[in-house]
Amino acid sequence: MIIFGTKGYLYQLAILTLVCGGCGNPTAHTLRKRVTKFTLFFVPLFPFSTKYLTQCTFCGTEQKLTKEQAEQLRAQGASGPGGQPYGQPQQQPYQS
Repeated sequence: MIIFGTKGYLYQLAILTLVCGGCGNPTAHTLRKRVTKFTLFFVPLFPFSTKYLTQCTFCGTEQKLTKEQAEQLRAQGASGPGGQPYGQPQQQPYQS
């Protein structure tokens, strides 16, 4: 018997101040990376899906981003006012 499946990980990359597309408020947004890995016997082997997104901390609206857009936002947050990049990403498993 072979046991396989997937496991998701959520990395928080930065907190940025942006104008929300949903509510229109200039609020904090979390920049996150969601990675889904293939598992064999409950051991994560390799990632097969990576998605980037921002989430408004006021209304909860999520917006999907490309890898390039996420890297650009992260770089702007590290150099501009209001951004708080993290030295180490926070890893949080999520249920898919």
